[in-house]
Amino acid sequence: MSELIILGYEDHDSATRAYERVLELQRDFVVDLSGLAVVKVSDDGKQHVDTPGRIVGASAASGALWGMLFGLLFLVPVFGFAMGGLMGAVSGRLSKSGIDRAFRDRVQAMLEPGKAAVVVMARKITEDKFAAALAPFGGTVLQTSLSEADEQELAADLSSPEA
Repeated sequence: MSELIILGYEDHDSATRAYERVLELQRDFVVDLSGLAVVKVSDDGKQHVDTPGRIVGASAASGALWGMLFGLLFLVPVFGFAMGGLMGAVSGRLSKSGIDRAFRDRVQAMLEPGKAAVVVMARKITEDKFAAALAPFGGTVLQTSLSEADEQELAADLSSPEA
């Protein structure tokens, strides 16, 4: 099962520090990441995304799944129309996993101008240590889970020739 955790922050500096702390937690084996990004919204409302160069141990399937999840959560207007029917099918499957329209709306509401979010997709996480390490940064937490079966089914869909 993978955990999708979105941490919303009132300012870019807190989000950047939390993002750096998550990378440290990966090195300390507190979290096993399959995706990580910090999304900063400028004062004019434009979203800027920063991701680590490479997350050690991430497979191609998890990378494709991460990309699709990220597209659904943050780049829906552009990304959604470009992908057509595939987006509808994947979106339907994700809704069964708790990543429905309401969840996406909560993510977008978190990202007002001047704010930021850290997006974490983890294969494994030691929740108490992770929470304690990120507590000093505050923030708002949104979390959902993908079952292993849902994750594999989505990864298979994304790697199919029609995708």
